[in-house]
Amino acid sequence: MVLSRKPDVADDLVQATCVRALERAGQFAAGTTLDRWLFTILHSIWVNEVRSRMIRQGQGFVAIDDVMPEIDSDAADAIWANQIIGRVNRLPEAQRNAVFLVYVEGFTYQEAAQTLSVPIGTIMSRLATARLTLAKDAAISSARPLREGDTL
Repeated sequence: MVLSRKPDVADDLVQATCVRALERAGQFAAGTTLDRWLFTILHSIWVNEVRSRMIRQGQGFVAIDDVMPEIDSDAADAIWANQIIGRVNRLPEAQRNAVFLVYVEGFTYQEAAQTLSVPIGTIMSRLATARLTLAKDAAISSARPLREGDTL
């Protein structure tokens, strides 16, 4: 969902990942974690899909407001969560992917770098830039002040 922002596209992406993983099961290296290997495949398929779509249609992603799911929680927190998700989704794709892998999926910087086929310094730079962007955005248009324990 983080990559595609659409449930049907996310489902297709997961299915394509499973098919490719089964086709290339012999390439799975012992000692590699399965989820990291699958995320690498998923990312590769996604990048190829985005490139193909841009060539075919000449357009980018849909607006987050068109595909944002409802969050079941107290109203103030739901609004705040939607704003944070919206801010993260407005980051450039490279930064958004790094944030997703490290902060949502719990990858180490090295694992994220391997998954995205970039140097570890690139991951560190993307995360630092994303944090600065999110902090500036939050300071300018925060719906509620940060509470103790909140993190970006």
